[in-house]
Amino acid sequence: MPQSPGLKQMVGALAAIGVTVGGSAAAFAYTAGWLNPGRLTPERIVDALGHRGGDPAGHRRNHSKGVCFTGTLDANGAGTRLSTARVFAPGSYPVIGRFAIAVGNPAAPDSAGRVRSMAIRVTTSDGQEWRSGMNNSPVFVVSTPQAFYEATLAAAVDPATGKPDPQANARFVATHPETAAFNQWAKTAPWTTSFADQSYNSLNAFRLIDAGGNSHAVRWSMQATTPMQPAAQAQLAQLGPDFLSADLEQRLQAGPLRWRLVVTLAAPSDPTDDATKAWPADREQVDVGTLVIRAAQDEADGPCRDINFDPTILPTGIEISDDKLLPARSSAYANSFDRRTVELGLGSRAAALEGRP
Repeated sequence: MPQSPGLKQMVGALAAIGVTVGGSAAAFAYTAGWLNPGRLTPERIVDALGHRGGDPAGHRRNHSKGVCFTGTLDANGAGTRLSTARVFAPGSYPVIGRFAIAVGNPAAPDSAGRVRSMAIRVTTSDGQEWRSGMNNSPVFVVSTPQAFYEATLAAAVDPATGKPDPQANARFVATHPETAAFNQWAKTAPWTTSFADQSYNSLNAFRLIDAGGNSHAVRWSMQATTPMQPAAQAQLAQLGPDFLSADLEQRLQAGPLRWRLVVTLAAPSDPTDDATKAWPADREQVDVGTLVIRAAQDEADGPCRDINFDPTILPTGIEISDDKLLPARSSAYANSFDRRTVELGLGSRAAALEGRP
């Protein structure tokens, strides 16, 4: 199949991605037992993600439509009592990130994406990285990889109608009561015309390890400093298919955009293995720094296009929790990346890294 110009532009830099992504993904998946024979596999998850409309070839299978950004994470030092990770020490650390909407069709209009996301890769001078993928919903829709797979199947597009079967989603929701909190947010939260006025949440729990070896269960959020401006969904549909990237570019012409990085500490009774359950609002929160975004660039030739924002790639001082979605995300992200390299004519990840055809 001939490649589109956009796909050809993506070939060059894909070859430079680090080998640590695949290695860590496979290790986590194996440790979790997620790849045992007879169980759900990343291939099945990614297959299902690719059946939600449009042509995903050469693109991420989820959150397929996005835009790159660059900036810094300016840490204030408050996080050092919780973690030895260098990213929390006072200083300014370079960030490459990506805004996206949670769709499988890279050509979808922005009004189709109820969930918006922010992904970041923060690098520090000790050679370590912190990667995180966050959504603007307060909770996730499901708590297990199997339920996510079933939800994705329910969202598959019927070729005869070009739309998902509404009855399939209704059947899924009826058998998964844990989706209630997310669905309530989706029905009632205001829509807006901007990535900038959204706060983005890790949803999954992680563990911060301090200098004494103590473990702190946490979730984190990028809390917007830009005031929210609600808009009717009908208004969004009239703005054109790419209003979010246009808004981002316009705002950045006026100056940098900022988010406060806030870490929330769990109480002993708070679940760390269930992203569908919010923690009580009175939990301790620590403002550990500010994300400053200074520039945005189209993903076709932007710095984020070849980064696998695997949330299990973490520096010393940050560890995954017992949430089974984390190893599943890692494995699925790696599988999606491998497919992109093949679709771009690079063969396997190893072949791309070694410069082989």
